[in-house]
Amino acid sequence: MASDVPMSPELEQIDGEVQDIFRALQNGFQKMDKIKDSSRQAKQLEDLTAKMKECKRLIKEFDRILKDEESNNPPEVHKQLNDRKQYMIKELNSYVTLRKTYQSSLGNNNKRVELFDMGAGSSEPAAEDNIQIASAMTNQQLMDAGREQMTQTDQAIDRSKMVVAQTIETGTQTASALSQQTEQMKRIGNELDTVHFSLKKASQLVKEIGRQVATDKCIMALLFLIVCGVIAIIVVKIVNPHNKNIRDIPGLAPPAQNFQISNRRLLSVEIIRGLL
Repeated sequence: MASDVPMSPELEQIDGEVQDIFRALQNGFQKMDKIKDSSRQAKQLEDLTAKMKECKRLIKEFDRILKDEESNNPPEVHKQLNDRKQYMIKELNSYVTLRKTYQSSLGNNNKRVELFDMGAGSSEPAAEDNIQIASAMTNQQLMDAGREQMTQTDQAIDRSKMVVAQTIETGTQTASALSQQTEQMKRIGNELDTVHFSLKKASQLVKEIGRQVATDKCIMALLFLIVCGVIAIIVVKIVNPHNKNIRDIPGLAPPAQNFQISNRRLLSVEIIRGLL
């Protein structure tokens, strides 16, 4: 918006600086749509916020000089200068609204730097400046700003509700997973007890089998010795039947003696039959 209003050199210089800032803000917000990285967008938004703060300071300086020169300017010129100030305020408020829109999309509500808020520790002149800026706005602009603030508040509440719901859902899933893992640990503990009991029984069984094998080996060795002794006696009796140092095995007589006794018995039977 070109200015044809007659101004003093100081007001003209301030008006030129404000117009330069408006052009920089316009170009800066156009670049915001081309930036994809959220961190770079946040940095760009901080730079634009600093420019808006400087613009606010210049508008307040413009208003101060305008009041000082009010008595020297005709009423018509003063009205035109006041309209010029209203235009700058309206233009600045439009960029403030645009900044809040980008901040809401970036989710940087906690890092928001309110351009016209008093904040903690603000001085009394700063509060008066904010009142002057608000008083310079029309009723429609005030209503639009109020609705915008309410919309942002509702969006912040909705985001908070979503975060709470997600937190509750995550907690429920975590509790369910912990419950399942606890049951699984109990089952593993029971299975380990069963395996330990089975290993203990198997160890006892192996020990019993070992004792039985050792006993069987002793018995087999004893039987082997007995058989070897019997075989040795039989061999000696056969080889040397007249050896008196070796006692006869009960039920087992030397073959030669058995044959002689049988012959003697047969001879005695024949003699008896002959006599009869």
